[in-house]
Amino acid sequence: MKIAFIGLGNMGAPMASNLSQAGHDLVGYDAAGVTVEGVSVATSGAAAADGADVVITMLPNGAILRAVADEVVPAMKDGALLLDCSTVDVDSARHVAKQAEAAGKMAVDAPVSGGIGGAAGGTLTFMAGGSAKAFALAEPLFDIMGQKAVHCGEAGAGQAAKICNNMVLGVTMAATCEAFALADKLGLDRQKMFDVVSTSSGYSWSMNAYCPAPGVGPTSPADNGYQPGFAAELMLKDLRLSQQAAESADADTPMGQLAEQLYSQFVDHEDGKGRDFSALLPRFEKRSRG
Repeated sequence: MKIAFIGLGNMGAPMASNLSQAGHDLVGYDAAGVTVEGVSVATSGAAAADGADVVITMLPNGAILRAVADEVVPAMKDGALLLDCSTVDVDSARHVAKQAEAAGKMAVDAPVSGGIGGAAGGTLTFMAGGSAKAFALAEPLFDIMGQKAVHCGEAGAGQAAKICNNMVLGVTMAATCEAFALADKLGLDRQKMFDVVSTSSGYSWSMNAYCPAPGVGPTSPADNGYQPGFAAELMLKDLRLSQQAAESADADTPMGQLAEQLYSQFVDHEDGKGRDFSALLPRFEKRSRG
């Protein structure tokens, strides 16, 4: 395939590289002028999209996605696929899909899970929204860039799945960190706490696979001074998207709302920026009930 890749940041660059190494003809564009070995450089997003079978975007937010779509959709050939792998709000994903379809193109929203390591290793998970035909066209590319792709439904369903999953993750990590801090103050050994909770009804991914307590459970960012991992500011972004979606859908999400407020305090007013999202544990260690 001839593929245009727009947004060659920490995630986009290795994803584009993997596609190039698999034998696809890649042309890339990034507003910051980033280049990737094996990927030709275009002078604009529209120039990259011209003649491409698939245009892949990996962008910071919905406003930028909409602006890029305004530029590239008219430049895409009829029947081409716009595959957005950004994590953005559901409304933007649906808006761009309608825009593409109205212009005779196809669209899939496919945010990812797996972080920079997954992008580099080709082990990402994709949560996809769009028509069955569009998903089928994207599927061979998912197989190169990742290890799993789930077709979640129509346009916007990929974004919905991503933000619902990460709302669960944000809430459970906060609760896990609170529980360790409480255990400390009750005199309970952290390893004993892990041994009980990880094999009992408190079992969760946050506890069992990504334990926020250093030296307990499998190796995690906690064992590396809370270097991300998954940065707290990215968790905050996803929690804000979840609450934006909840507002739009008139859904009651009090735990998600509280998690957003907690991560906002941690990132915007404390020392959370640039640290892993599990670094709430040392935060709680230092705090009293007050």
